[in-house]
Amino acid sequence: MGTSNYSDEFKRDVVHQITVRGYPVREVSRRWGVSTHSLYKWMKLFGGPEPKPGVD
Repeated sequence: MGTSNYSDEFKRDVVHQITVRGYPVREVSRRWGVSTHSLYKWMKLFGGPEPKPGVD
């Protein structure tokens, strides 16, 4: 398995472009040179709503 060359901050910024600013995944993928597979994976990690404290 490969290692990530991108910081968590970079990943969050890229996911923000998709989830908040509304850019299409393909466009962001081409712009930043990141595979769409990676972007969808990052969206699962960083794009969801923040968990509420005390709610399981």
